[in-house]
Parts: sequence; structure tokens; C-alpha cells
Amino acid sequence: MAGGWSRDGAVQDQIDASVEDEVQRARSQLNRGESATECEECGRPIPEARRKAIPGVRLCVECQSAFEKQKTRSGGINRRGSKDSQLR
Repeated sequence: MAGGWSRDGAVQDQIDASVEDEVQRARSQLNRGESATECEECGRPIPEARRKAIPGVRLCVECQSAFEKQKTRSGGINRRGSKDSQLR
């Protein structure tokens, strides 16, 4: 049920578009191509099992973990939407 000047289903259309945008963003960040044999950050060898499991991998496990941890800290999205969570 839409309110005001919006048509019925407009809110769901906006949610669907947001989800599709996020899926496309996530897919664009997937590695492609041949895996590197050495980590691009530290230069240590990347084990063959990791290269086979994740095509296009560029970082060793330690560097990938550090990268993901740093990325998580920098991107804070308020998913609860309450004023209380916005004040923290």
C-alpha cells in the first residue's frame, strides 16, 4: 500500500531495485581470470588449493582477512533505522 502521490507497489519496486543494485555491485567485485601464484600485498606464495578453490584469487588468506576486516570497519550502514541506533 503506497501513500501520498506514489502508486501502489512503488515501495516494493524501490526495494527490488536496491537489492538488484547491491547484487550487481557484489558480482562486480568477484575475482576473474587466472589466480596469482604470489600474494599481491605481501609476496608470499598462495597455496595451490586456495588458487583452485577461488578462481582469480590475488591475496593470501592473511592479507584477504585483513582487507575484509578493514572494509567492514569503513562501511557502516544503519540497517535498523531507529533513532537510537543513529545516535550511537
